[in-house]
Amino acid sequence: MVKSTFDSSTSSSGSGSAVVGNELLFEEKLSSKAPLARRAWDSFRRNPDFHITQKGQIGANGQVFDVESAAQNTAESPLARKLKGRHLQMIAIGGSIGTGLFVGSGKALQQGGPASLLIAFSLIGAMLFCTVQALGEMAVLLPVAGSFSAYSTRFLDPAWGFAMGWNYATLWLIILPLEIVAAAITIEYWDSPISPAVWVTIFLLGIISINLVGVRGYGEAEFVFSIIKVIAVIGFIILGIILNVGGGRNAEYIGGRYWASPGAFNNGFQGLCSVFVIAAFAFTGTELVGLAAAETANPRKSLPTAVKQVFWRICLFYIVSLTLVGLLVPYTDPRLIGQSSSDAKASPFVIAIKNAGITGLDSVMNVVIMISVLSVGNSAVYGSSRTLAALAEQGKQFSERSSAKVHPLRNPQACDLSFHLSHEEMLTPKSTPGQAPRFLAYIDRKGRPLKAIGVAAAFGFLAYLAASNKDTEVFTWLQALSGLSSIFTWGSICLAHIRFRRAWRVQGRSLDELAFRSQAGVLGSWIGFIFNVLVLIAQFWTGFAPIQPQYGPPITGTLAHVRNFFQAYLAAPVVLLCYIVYKLIYRTPIMRCKDMDLKTGLRDLNLVELLADEEFEKASWPKWKKAYKFLC
Repeated sequence: MVKSTFDSSTSSSGSGSAVVGNELLFEEKLSSKAPLARRAWDSFRRNPDFHITQKGQIGANGQVFDVESAAQNTAESPLARKLKGRHLQMIAIGGSIGTGLFVGSGKALQQGGPASLLIAFSLIGAMLFCTVQALGEMAVLLPVAGSFSAYSTRFLDPAWGFAMGWNYATLWLIILPLEIVAAAITIEYWDSPISPAVWVTIFLLGIISINLVGVRGYGEAEFVFSIIKVIAVIGFIILGIILNVGGGRNAEYIGGRYWASPGAFNNGFQGLCSVFVIAAFAFTGTELVGLAAAETANPRKSLPTAVKQVFWRICLFYIVSLTLVGLLVPYTDPRLIGQSSSDAKASPFVIAIKNAGITGLDSVMNVVIMISVLSVGNSAVYGSSRTLAALAEQGKQFSERSSAKVHPLRNPQACDLSFHLSHEEMLTPKSTPGQAPRFLAYIDRKGRPLKAIGVAAAFGFLAYLAASNKDTEVFTWLQALSGLSSIFTWGSICLAHIRFRRAWRVQGRSLDELAFRSQAGVLGSWIGFIFNVLVLIAQFWTGFAPIQPQYGPPITGTLAHVRNFFQAYLAAPVVLLCYIVYKLIYRTPIMRCKDMDLKTGLRDLNLVELLADEEFEKASWPKWKKAYKFLC
C-alpha cells in the first residue's frame, strides 16, 4: 500500500520525483555503511516516504474530512510492524495487570465486601471478553493505526472519532505521571531516605528509553514485565490456597470465615455499584491488543490467539486471585485505606501475606507492584504516542487538501471520490481542521512517532509535582479528566462492531469472508455496550451520592458533594463537549451502513486458500492440541 502511494506521487510529479526517490535509496545505502553512531542519529530523521495519509484525495461528502479519506489516513500506517506473536500474547495476558488488581482491589473490597468484589469483577470481565472479541474481529480485518478512533470515525461518526481519539490519548498522557509517582511511592515501603524526585527521574528516563528503542523495545519490555506479573499472580494463588486451608505459620483453617463475619457485602447495592467502577478501571489497558495490531507482523495469526487468551487472564488472574483475597482479608481491615491508589501498604495481596506472618515475601510482592506500575507507564507512552500520531496524520491531510480546489479535469482522483456531488460543491469544498497538531505526524526512519513520544514524555515531567505540597490536588483533577476514558473507549468499540456487522450484511458480504469472527458475536457486542452504559450510570450515582468514608472526615455540604461529583464524572462532559462542538461546527455525517468504507486498509488475504491450508494443518494435530488451539 505504501508502494502504491509512492508510485502515484512519482508518476504525477514526473522525473523529478524519480530522482528524489533514487537519491533517498542512495542515501540509505550510504547510511548502511556509515559508523554506528551516524546510523543511530540518521534513524531519527524523518523518512519522506512515510505517510499514513495519501495526498490529494477529497472525501465523498464534499468535505476535506470524510470517512473514505480518514480511513485511508489510518490504513497506510508507516509504523513499524515488528511485534511478534509472543509479544502480543503477553500484552494480552499481562498487559493490564497492574495497580488496579494489586492495590485498587483493596479499595473495592473495603467498599463492597468480598461478594461485591467477585460479582463486579466477573461481570466487568465478561463485558471485556465481549469487547476484546469485537475488537479482534475488526483489527484482524482492518489493522489500522489508532484503531479505536479510526473505527469510530469509519463506522459511527467522524466527530465521535475525533472525541474518542483525544479521549484515549488524554487517558494515557495523564496516566504516565500518575504511574511514575506511584512507582516512587512504592519505594517508600522500605523507608528509603532518597528523595522521591530521584526515583521519578530514574523511572521516567527508563520508560522514555524503552520507547525510543522502538516498538520492538516496547514489546520486549512488556514481554518481560508480563512474565513477572503472571508468575507473581500464580504464586499468590498457590500461596493463598495453602494459607486458606491452614497451611500457614499459625496452622489455622480460615475457609469462608470472613464471608460470615463481617459479611459478604458492605454498603449494600451502592457498594456493589462503586466496585463496578473500580473494576472497570482495573481492566484499563486490555484494549491495547487492538492498538498494537497496526504494528504486528502477522495480525491474522497473532491477534486471534491473543484475544482468546484474554478470557483466561480474566478467569485466572482476576477472578481466582480476588476470590482468595476475599477469603484471606476482611473488608474491615483499616490497612485497606491507603494514602493513594498506588500505596502498596493498602494492597490486599501484601496484607494477606503479612497476616500469615511470612517475612520477606511482602517485599517481593511490593517489587511486583512497582514493576506493574512501570509496565503501565510504559504502555502509557506507547498508547498515547500512537493515537496522537494517527490523529496528526489526519490533520496533515486536511491542511494539504484544504488549499486545493476540486475540479474533475484537474483532479480525476478527487472526481472519482466525489462523483455524486454538484459542480458547485466540488469547486468549493468545505475545510475541516486537523484532529491534532501537524508536527505530531513526524515518524522517523525506524517507524517511531518520535515527536508524539516526546509530547507523551513531556507529560511525564508532571510527576515532579510529587515534591510539592499541591501534588494531591493536581493529580486528583488530572485523574478526574481521564476517569471514564476506558468506559467510553470500550463502549465505542462495541457499538462500532455492531454497526460494522450491519454494514457488512447490507453491502452483501458474507461472514465467511471474515478472517476472524468474534466468538461472542453481535449479541456479545450489545452486552458489552449495555454494560458500559450501566457503568456510566453507576459512576453517576456514586458521584452524586457518594459512600461515606469509613475512616476520615465525612462528605457533607453542597460544595463537597459538587466537588466529589466532578472528580468522579468530569471526563463525561469533556468528551461530550468535544463531540458536540466538532459536530456543530463541521457538520460531520452519522455514517449510514451503505456508505461505510469496508475496503480501505483491508488486509489482502486469500482467505479461501488460507483457510484450506489451516484446515490441512489442523488435520495432523493431536486431540490435545486441537482442544488447546480452540480455547487459546
